[in-house]
Amino acid sequence: MTSRASKRRRLTPPPEDGNAGVDGAKIQKQFFRSASGWDLENDYENRPRKGKKKKDKKANGENSGGRLPMRTAEGTWVAQDDVDVESIASDPEWLESSGDEEAVAEEAKIQVPERPKIPEREQIRIAQEELAQIATKLNEDPEEYPGSFKALAAIGESRIVAIQKLCLATQLAVYKDVIPGYRIRPASEEAAKEKLSKEVKRVRTYEQTLVSGYHEYLKTLAKYASSKTAPAGRRSGQSMASVAIACACTLVNAVPHFNFRGDLLRILVRKLSTRELDGDFSKCREALQKLFQEDEEGRASMEAVSLLTKMMKAKDYRVDETVLNLFLHLRLLSEFSGKASNDTVDRRGDDAPQPKKKKDREFRTKKQRKMMKEQKAAEKVMQQADATVSHEEREQMQSETLKMVFATYFRILKARSPQLMGAVLEGLAKYAHLINQQFFGDLLEALKDLIRYSDMDKTEDDDEEKEEEEDDDDTPTIRDTSRESLLCTVTAFALLAGQDAHNARSDLHLDLSFFITNLYRSLLGLSVNPDLELGAKSLQLTDSEGGASRRDFKVNIQTTTVLLMRCLTGVLLPPWNIRSVPPIRLAAFSKQLMSASVHMPEKSTQAVLGLMQDVLHTHGKKILALWNTEERKGDGVYKPLSETVEGSNPFTSTVWEGELLRKHYCPKVRDEVKGMEKMLKGLS
Repeated sequence: MTSRASKRRRLTPPPEDGNAGVDGAKIQKQFFRSASGWDLENDYENRPRKGKKKKDKKANGENSGGRLPMRTAEGTWVAQDDVDVESIASDPEWLESSGDEEAVAEEAKIQVPERPKIPEREQIRIAQEELAQIATKLNEDPEEYPGSFKALAAIGESRIVAIQKLCLATQLAVYKDVIPGYRIRPASEEAAKEKLSKEVKRVRTYEQTLVSGYHEYLKTLAKYASSKTAPAGRRSGQSMASVAIACACTLVNAVPHFNFRGDLLRILVRKLSTRELDGDFSKCREALQKLFQEDEEGRASMEAVSLLTKMMKAKDYRVDETVLNLFLHLRLLSEFSGKASNDTVDRRGDDAPQPKKKKDREFRTKKQRKMMKEQKAAEKVMQQADATVSHEEREQMQSETLKMVFATYFRILKARSPQLMGAVLEGLAKYAHLINQQFFGDLLEALKDLIRYSDMDKTEDDDEEKEEEEDDDDTPTIRDTSRESLLCTVTAFALLAGQDAHNARSDLHLDLSFFITNLYRSLLGLSVNPDLELGAKSLQLTDSEGGASRRDFKVNIQTTTVLLMRCLTGVLLPPWNIRSVPPIRLAAFSKQLMSASVHMPEKSTQAVLGLMQDVLHTHGKKILALWNTEERKGDGVYKPLSETVEGSNPFTSTVWEGELLRKHYCPKVRDEVKGMEKMLKGLS
């Protein structure tokens, strides 16, 4: 079957006659004539706005939209707003601002979703996991993840204090593990232009990243350590300053050879300059003490001593005496062989390398000299890489350290700072064998002045203590003038014993009679001293009124008894000329010591009786008459409180104190007395 064709409808009727085209032309001409007089702009301006009608209708409560009203919960009907599409389409400004509105709408859509607030505990847990992951990567292969150092520091930028503490502790553990045993040199421009292998570039990139990250970490520690924070409670734990100082102390003892050692030492020295003696102060002091004891090279000790001396000078030596007492733990000073003062150092001539004479030089060709020069340069580079110190460098560093220490001691002696006098005298007594002989005269005069004005200083200290008791903020400064006098005497005799200066006493004009007389006059007072056998580490109760304990102001572990025995040994048994002691001095000290031993504690009494046995063994025949009641070499009256040794007239008395000591409560003291009597029987 064939499909039927579709019919087409005619839209416009055909013209009935031929005049239709002429009429259309006339109508068009008439339309153009009338259009020329139209004012279209005025008509458009006067045309009513559809949007305005809509708003007016809404304002009047009329509902012109096509949406049905809505029933509310109260039972009333409310008309729903309809979008006025026609007004938007007819507004010509909408086309110009449509793009901006779309952009604002898109930004609003992006900013609308806010992150839910995570609890603080959850943030801490997340931070712990992230820190653990990063630390594990760095511990396994640090060269593979050099960017992890910055990632660790970024976690510490949180506002939560617990996360900051965790970040500091994690960085401490990481840097302790990954820091190499050598010092990393900064990258130069020439090294950057060199052609290197892939492995070398990788190692250098890791090293520079490690140094930069470590430097930023030290800056963070310095910022937190210097910040003033409120005292930490039980819930908050340690403050950020305490955590930062603890990290710095650990790094000083763990990696003292690495870069930026000076930044670490400044953190510790800044804390030691404060007057607050808290736990952080003790940590810094113990860290520097350990550094001085374990430092084999001397560079770290020299830097620390330089910073300490500058800090003390800037503070006008108003620091705690334990800070100055750190110099007693310097390891290099015990190994140094030169002599020094506050500005000069004399080394032994035997140790100085002397150039060879021309005839003793070995002949080498130009090629051999070039090879030796290259070999020395290579050895120098290897020494720097291994961080080794030659003998000459060590001597130089020791001399510089010694000059700074003695300069500090002599400045304090000149200023006569009361709270540091004991520490200075202790240091001079320990390092007296390192002082230059040309400086002996001035030093002995300074020591005499200290002893001469000790009574005056004591009265001044008593007045200051009364004033300070009224002020609750300052703690009283307790001085032990008797101990300081003993230290002066020990230092004076150590000067002669350590450098053979007794042979040049006439040339140096050294006279120790003043120290001998002062020691004799102080024996009876020392015998009743309650702190005679107490050292720096001895247990002692504080004052019942809340005052400071004398134990805290002792300088080192040597007790007053030990210092007294050292002084008496230097006076009665001098090692340089033991047979030249005059008999009247031996007799006066022997009688005074036997009288003082009755009042001393048992250990001090044993020490005195042991010294008397040595004196009897060496000078027994000179003082034997003191134990014989029937023989008297002198005439007159015995004066134990005489101002001079010779004026005491000791040979007019007898040693009757031995009969009391034979009935002493301590069996060891009784045994010492019996041993001394046997020695006397052997001499007679």
